[in-house]
Amino acid sequence: MSKDRDQTPAPTAKRAEIDAFLEKVKSLGPASPAQGGRGRLIFALDATMSRQPTWDTACALQADMFREAAAVGGLDIQLVYFRGLNECRASGWVADSDRLASLMSRIDCRGGHTQIGKVLGHARGEHGRKAVQALVFVGDAMEEPIDSLCAAAGELGLLGVPVFMFQEGGDPVAENAYREIARLSHGAWCRFDAGAANQLRELLRAVAAYAAGGRKALAALSAKSTSAHALLAQLK
Repeated sequence: MSKDRDQTPAPTAKRAEIDAFLEKVKSLGPASPAQGGRGRLIFALDATMSRQPTWDTACALQADMFREAAAVGGLDIQLVYFRGLNECRASGWVADSDRLASLMSRIDCRGGHTQIGKVLGHARGEHGRKAVQALVFVGDAMEEPIDSLCAAAGELGLLGVPVFMFQEGGDPVAENAYREIARLSHGAWCRFDAGAANQLRELLRAVAAYAAGGRKALAALSAKSTSAHALLAQLK
């Protein structure tokens, strides 16, 4: 796996969109950590060439997400990415933030089409082996049959695997697909850009805490994170 770059802030994502994301999450209810006390979260990335300018940002944000999970009791994370013409890969399950950062540092972006369907199918297969508490996907495009993605997302929803769709930029085709995937899986969607990195960081940390320790972990995080506090207030 290989790596690359960063982009200067540009104010696009508004606080209202972050709040709307948190509002959407309220329907999830507390997560149930995996047996043995550790949650399992799949962190999936679009590594096609359009993501190159903000790749370093994504790497930095996932590191914060993992550190938060470790602080609230642990989280095993599997890195999944797609790029090129037909490359979609998954790491083993990782319990160490430095190890995950090392894996991501070896990813570089390559031209190609989206393979979101493969990511959703992979998540279903992993959940069949051992429960997965959540799937996080970060991408900026969608170039696949929407009906197939919706069917796969609906299956994850029935299995209790919410998908958190983080959209970089404002592509309307991607937005429509990402919103539907989130809705059908009982997850949530949010748009971000480099200017919203701090807000996205908060959201990823909150999702990690949710997957690792459910409502109790969010309660602890809420003292230092406004996004976690808002999320906690909405989980009934």
